[in-house]
Amino acid sequence: MNLAFELPEVETIRRDLEREIIGRKVKTAEASSMKCLRRYHTRKAFTSQLEGAKITDVRRVGLYLVIELSTEMLLVLSLGSSGSPRRNANKHPRVAGTEVVISFTQYGQLRFVDTAGTGQLFVVPCDDFPTALPDVAELGLDPVATPISWTEMGRLLLQRDTKLKTLITDDTFVVGVGNIYADEILFEAGLRFDRIANTLSTQEIRRLHRALVGTMHDAMKYRGTSVPDRPFVDPFGQPGSYAGHLKVWGRHGELSERSRTPIKRTKFRGSWTYYCDTQV
Repeated sequence: MNLAFELPEVETIRRDLEREIIGRKVKTAEASSMKCLRRYHTRKAFTSQLEGAKITDVRRVGLYLVIELSTEMLLVLSLGSSGSPRRNANKHPRVAGTEVVISFTQYGQLRFVDTAGTGQLFVVPCDDFPTALPDVAELGLDPVATPISWTEMGRLLLQRDTKLKTLITDDTFVVGVGNIYADEILFEAGLRFDRIANTLSTQEIRRLHRALVGTMHDAMKYRGTSVPDRPFVDPFGQPGSYAGHLKVWGRHGELSERSRTPIKRTKFRGSWTYYCDTQV
């Protein structure tokens, strides 16, 4: 199973990096291979764009991490399902899969670890960002960056003749919800994964909105979800702890806290979906 990181994991990293690297000046940059530099022909073409630049901001655009540089360039990180930015001291041993090392003039390094090679790094001029990532223009609601009312979300839901799990895992509708959090959100809302969006009542829309916002913020409070199918660690190498709070995902056969009957699972669009009999 190839589960990409979702919004809580990427936002956890962004907040840590914001505290750790803003104001730092890049002394040197090196890449061990081209695995995560798929937009380049040489490693030097990438690293030369970083050296001498100062970090001025760390933003998240959808599931991209965007590091603003003093040179009016942007370092873009796409984590995929295995990319992991790490904050390390210069002398700290490099772990397997360390692809890129950015050394600052003071206070250590930022490393990008990716054992599977699903992540990607590249640098673009600020003005070229929309062209370099055209999918950004199509991004939907961001429940963390831009709060939205339940009435506005309801208006959008009622326009869609689409199954709920398909819709809430579509980045053009809502950003950063994948298989794990979709199942948790729908359980909290008491709604089935295959319920059609435009059949929801006002009460059900309010429950779904509350579950979406609440689940995203709870997952960030516990610094993301790390599961065997998709291990996740923060920039300090510590795993997220929300897995212990998952109520249905990965709990097939366990008793649902709501119905006291076994949690079920079924294949939906090629992946397991976990749900409870109380969802309608």
